[in-house]
Amino acid sequence: MIERYSPPAIRAVWADQHRFELFLRIEILACEGWAELGRIPESALPKIRKAAFDAAKIAEVEARVGHDVIAFLTVVNESIGQPEARYVHLGMTSQDLNDTAMAVQLAESSRIIAGDLGRVREAAAELAVHHRKTLMAGRTHGVVAEPITFGFKAAGWVAELDRAMARLARATEEAAVGRVSGAVGTHATVDPRVEEHVCAELGLKPDDVSTQVVARDRHANFMSALALAAGALERIATEIRHLQRSEVGEAFEPFGKEQKGSSAMPHKRNPVMTERVCGLARVVRGHLVTALENTALWHERDISHSSAERIIFPDACATVDYMATEMTKVLSGLEVRPARMLRNLQFGGGVVFSQRVLLALVDSGMSRDDAYLVVQKAAMQAMDDDGIGFRAQLENDAEVMKRIGGQLDAVFDPWAGLEHTDLAYERLQLGVKAR
Repeated sequence: MIERYSPPAIRAVWADQHRFELFLRIEILACEGWAELGRIPESALPKIRKAAFDAAKIAEVEARVGHDVIAFLTVVNESIGQPEARYVHLGMTSQDLNDTAMAVQLAESSRIIAGDLGRVREAAAELAVHHRKTLMAGRTHGVVAEPITFGFKAAGWVAELDRAMARLARATEEAAVGRVSGAVGTHATVDPRVEEHVCAELGLKPDDVSTQVVARDRHANFMSALALAAGALERIATEIRHLQRSEVGEAFEPFGKEQKGSSAMPHKRNPVMTERVCGLARVVRGHLVTALENTALWHERDISHSSAERIIFPDACATVDYMATEMTKVLSGLEVRPARMLRNLQFGGGVVFSQRVLLALVDSGMSRDDAYLVVQKAAMQAMDDDGIGFRAQLENDAEVMKRIGGQLDAVFDPWAGLEHTDLAYERLQLGVKAR
C-alpha cells in the first residue's frame, strides 16, 4: 500500500523488520521447547536468546541465495556462532516461520483495526443519540418515502459496525493459528509439544491439521471480514455523499477553513473523504477475490499463494484501518442541517404521507384500489411542481374531505408512526428506553 493510505501502526506490523523479529521469536521459542524435552542442551539457550539480525544484511544474502528464510537463518546463525547455532530451526521448515508469524501479524492488525472501527462506532452512536429527534425523509430508490429521524439512520450504522467488529473478531480467532510441524505437517521431525509451546507463548492455537501450510480458507475468511468491514464503512460514506448533494444538502463532511474543492470552481465543496472511502472499499473487495483464489494449493503445498499474500494482507489491513480513521473524522465533524431535512421532508406538499392517507381512506370504507388511485393521482400532480401541494390536492377533493377531512392533521403528523424508533436504541444499548 502506498504510504498515503497506510497508517504507521499497521505499516509497522507488516514491515520486514517486524516479520524477522517474529521469525527470531519463533526460533527461540522452538529451541526452548526442544530444551524442555532434552533434545538440545539448556546451556545453548543463553546464546540463542541473544541472537540478532540486520534486515539489510538479510536482503543482501537473499539476493544471492534466492530464499528469504535461508537468508534470515544465515544472518541469525552468524550472530549466535557454533555450536549453538546448529540447534536453530531444528526439524523445522520455512512455513513454520512464515505461517506462524503471519498469524501473529493478522492478530496484531486486527486489534488495531478493531480499535479504530470502535471509534467510528462511537462517533456514529453520538450522532444517533444527538439526532434522535431530528426529522428527515427516509428514501427508497433515491426517492422520498416516509418520515424517519437522522438519529435512526445513524443507529443503523452503529448496528452494522457492531456486526463488522464481531465478524472480524471471529475471523481473527480462526486465523490465529500457528504450525511448527515440519515439512508436510506430520510432526515427523518436530515434537508436537514444541509446537504447543511456541503457539502458547505467541497467543496462538496450533492448527488442528496442517500440511506444510495452514489451509488458506482461514485467511480467506479473515479477508472476507475485512471486505465486509470496508463495505460497512462504504455504506455510511455513500449515504453521506448522497446527503451532501446540492439538491439534498442535509449533511456535509468536514471542510477546513483553507480547504479548496476545485481548481476551477470556487463554489465546490466536494465529499472527497467519503468518496475516497468508497474507492478504497473496491480495493479491499478485489483482494478478497485473490484470497479466495489462494485456497486451492497443490498437494501438501505450493507457493502460488505466497507472492499474492505479501501484497493483499498488508494492503487490506492498512486500507481498512485508514478508512476507519477517515470515517471517524467524517462522523465526528459531520455538519448536519436539520432545517434542510425538515424542508425536504415536506417535498411536494407532504407526499411522504401518502401511505397514511391511503390507509385512512381504506379505514373509512373506500376500497384499496379506489383509494390508491385517488392518492396516487394527487401525489403525482403534486410532484409535477405545478404549485399545488399534496395536502392541498386532497383538500380540493370533496370525497376525500368527506371521508377523512377531520383526520388530516393527524395523518400529516410527521411523528405519527415513529413511536417505536426508540426500540433500536434500546437494542443497541445506546441509553434510550423504548416507550
